[in-house]
Amino acid sequence: MTNQTDGIVRLWTGSWIAALCVGALVWGLLIWCVIVYRKRKDDHRLPVQLRYHLPLELLYTFVPILMVGVLFFYTVKTQDEITDLSAEPDVNIEVYGRQWSWDFNYTDEDVWDSGQPAELDGTMAPAADLVTLYLPVGERVEFTLRSRDVVHSFWVPTFLYKLDVIPGETNRFQVVPQVEGVYLGKCAELCGEQHGNMLLNVAVVSREEYDAHLEQLREAGQTGVLDESNDRQTLRREGDGG
Repeated sequence: MTNQTDGIVRLWTGSWIAALCVGALVWGLLIWCVIVYRKRKDDHRLPVQLRYHLPLELLYTFVPILMVGVLFFYTVKTQDEITDLSAEPDVNIEVYGRQWSWDFNYTDEDVWDSGQPAELDGTMAPAADLVTLYLPVGERVEFTLRSRDVVHSFWVPTFLYKLDVIPGETNRFQVVPQVEGVYLGKCAELCGEQHGNMLLNVAVVSREEYDAHLEQLREAGQTGVLDESNDRQTLRREGDGG
């Protein structure tokens, strides 16, 4: 789906294969010990008592260290690729999480869009009822994530990636959407009464359709940016006369 999903899937699949192999080995050894070293009916002798067994202790010390080290290496390698911000983005989008929807600033084009909490019907909100974030296919997008009130989490499940949206902090990530389509996004951090309604659509479209959507926002008068002046703390200070 994106330039990062192949690496994430490889890490996930490899981790599961390794876990299943370790599980099969452990269960196999346990079953083998139960069968081979079970107490026989007419055997009343005590098993050989050992205070230590150096080769065995070295084995179950260094093998787990090796396993954890391999997993750590590939996890860090994949994470560094995902969080790398050194490339120059083609598109910059600022995302504000708020109770209980999203604000989007298309900063390169100086236009914005904003949503309202979804109206759920007990199953799934209709796609047309959700605020939609537009992304051009095949272009590198840098997201800048901020919160207007409490902790949220920006999650597009089909991108296999999410990142927290924290008050007073700025988080960033880059991604290259590679498959056109409309995908559901949501908040992945319990953020209040209507957390489940904090949904969005992500539309990956051609550059022509992307430009046309920005022009529609411009014609609707949604120019400029929805900045920190809309944050809860700022509005509260202004309401108090401060």
